[in-house]
Amino acid sequence: MIDLMLPYWGDPDLLFRTVDSVRAQTDPRWRLTVLDDGYPDPRVADFFAGVRDDRIRYVRREENAGIVANFRASVRQSQAEYLTVLGSDDLLEPGYVAHVHEVIARHPGADIIQPGVVVIDAEGTPYRPLADRIKHAIAPRTDHGDVELQGERLATSLVRGNWLYWPSLVFRREAIARHDFRDDLPIILDLAILLDLVFDGATLVATGAPVFRYRRHRASASQTSLLSGRRFDDERRFYAEVAARAAGAGWSTTARAARARLLSRLHALTELPRVLREGSPAGRSAALRHILR
Repeated sequence: MIDLMLPYWGDPDLLFRTVDSVRAQTDPRWRLTVLDDGYPDPRVADFFAGVRDDRIRYVRREENAGIVANFRASVRQSQAEYLTVLGSDDLLEPGYVAHVHEVIARHPGADIIQPGVVVIDAEGTPYRPLADRIKHAIAPRTDHGDVELQGERLATSLVRGNWLYWPSLVFRREAIARHDFRDDLPIILDLAILLDLVFDGATLVATGAPVFRYRRHRASASQTSLLSGRRFDDERRFYAEVAARAAGAGWSTTARAARARLLSRLHALTELPRVLREGSPAGRSAALRHILR
């Protein structure tokens, strides 16, 4: 079994499509748990009340606790050896679960699995904005088979640029449960816990099979945080921490990459016109600090 954990807050119609994509899996070895963080729409509870599938569980929190708490609950409530923390607007191709089982069979020691991903827009149409073109360029080449990474090599690649797609990732429960999501890094909590796993010795396997559809929204939390400056301030602080941690571990290449944070600065530079035009004064100052210091 693979536990598909789905922390939910957002558009109910997109959630229903995500659930439909889970139910369309060709491999039945999955369980789906939807953790409703108190979204104020009765259609959600009504929808799951009508679902007749013992593999699907719906849990509703009456008061919104936020993304970090819901991600934390996703790991704590999982039971299978492997789990994923889905996005409530993303889609699984019918062969997602089957592919994951195949990868586990080929790499029984893997702690993290990154399958191939197709990026879609709000309407579901495949597209590749600049951020995703960069991800594709820096990701390891999987044209000729799976790629296995760990240690300083993996840490350096993620610090140079996070090429992973969090909702598509599969984790060995034992590995991710040893760590926690950080309350002080809500926008980059995925990269933070991923690097915790890497420093702890985790092995990642990347494959090329496009079995996941990742939906990118212009108005997502990660995008709106750019205008307030929160994301830039958090990233500067986080990369300074990683540089110190890598230096202490003797991973000099990772430490240099964290201090340089070139792609993070490039991202800020590409967003600068928008931040100057639409951002708050604090957001504009944070963007300039992130680029120049």
